Amino acid sequence: MRIFPSIVTTSGSRWEEKIKEINNLGIKEVALFLTCADNEERKEIYSSLLQSKIKSIPFVHLRSDMKLSEIEYFIKKYNTQIFNTHSERDFPIPKEWEKYKGVICIENTSSPLDEKELKRWGGLCLDFSHLENSQRINDGCYDINIKMVEKYPPRCNHISAVKDKFILDENEKVHYASHTLNNLNELDYLRKYPLSYFSEFCAIELENKITDQLAAITYINNLLKGRDNIIKEMGF
Repeated sequence: MRIFPSIVTTSGSRWEEKIKEINNLGIKEVALFLTCADNEERKEIYSSLLQSKIKSIPFVHLRSDMKLSEIEYFIKKYNTQIFNTHSERDFPIPKEWEKYKGVICIENTSSPLDEKELKRWGGLCLDFSHLENSQRINDGCYDINIKMVEKYPPRCNHISAVKDKFILDENEKVHYASHTLNNLNELDYLRKYPLSYFSEFCAIELENKITDQLAAITYINNLLKGRDNIIKEMGF
């Protein structure tokens, strides 16, 4: 299992500051979430990445308006090995992406996972906070998604915070998952999930500073290491 700090592009994040911080820290390998970056903003991101110290981007969250050439750029320039996208029920998936369908995984969101879609593409990207949120709000997806996780071991993961108390979004919809981490114990929910749910490509999906993300990575590794030791002591 590898956990990467990430540059995210959701509304509360400032990717420019993330890249500056990455340069100051001398980090050379990160994950990248292009979720909310339109074509023009992506051009700015790509330019900034070229001027940064980043040499490797193993895992990229795609956006549905991205061209095939962008996917190929990441593979060639940054040795990207795995991508994820949302289900076709959420956003259209360009047909030209099928050239790389073996390395493009489908993320669990607010809809039940579709087995045919997982088989058509590169398998499952398991977002832990979405899975946990689904169980807590009882939206009917959790049991279906767990069956899919058991059948199709995740090839990549997103890790975000989960709050103890629910949050209301701009549409007055209840949720517990969050892209902002206020306390490291908001990652404790990960303890309940089997180690087999964690892949070789785990990306921190937080708007927090990179230093906060690195602290989160250390916390998660210790959390899972301790859990692994407990399992071994119990003879499982």
